[in-house]
Amino acid sequence: MLIKIARNIWRVLPYRARLFVIRSWQHKFTVSVVALVTDPEGRVLVLDHYLRPGSSWGLPGGFIDPDEPAEEAVRRELIEETGLEITNVRLIEVRTIRQHIEVLFRAEAEGEPVLKSNEIRDAGWFEAASLPQDMYDHQRETIRQQLKRN
Repeated sequence: MLIKIARNIWRVLPYRARLFVIRSWQHKFTVSVVALVTDPEGRVLVLDHYLRPGSSWGLPGGFIDPDEPAEEAVRRELIEETGLEITNVRLIEVRTIRQHIEVLFRAEAEGEPVLKSNEIRDAGWFEAASLPQDMYDHQRETIRQQLKRN
């Protein structure tokens, strides 16, 4: 009986009220994009971030803006951080890290990165065998696995 009453109330609630109820019961997540970018020599673009907790070196990327498609976000982040335009962008995976969703892309670029963001201390192209030591293990492993597939 209570379920039937609840269903009837739900049906007459305005859309925004239903959305509010649904969102208030759900866990909140942050969402970002990350790019494994290679150059014509097969080296990987890695950035030294000021704001990265625990490990400063890592793959380029950042948070997705509201209503922004993930591929547009990864292209925007690369231009904002390094000035590089990426090509041959393809989705590798979407993974959850605690309450964070990370959308991982693979892409290609040519040229030297130019530091365009005050969030970035340094940038460079690295061989898989010579990645910076101060890097998260999961990103290092992702790079090695993806380069093996190439």
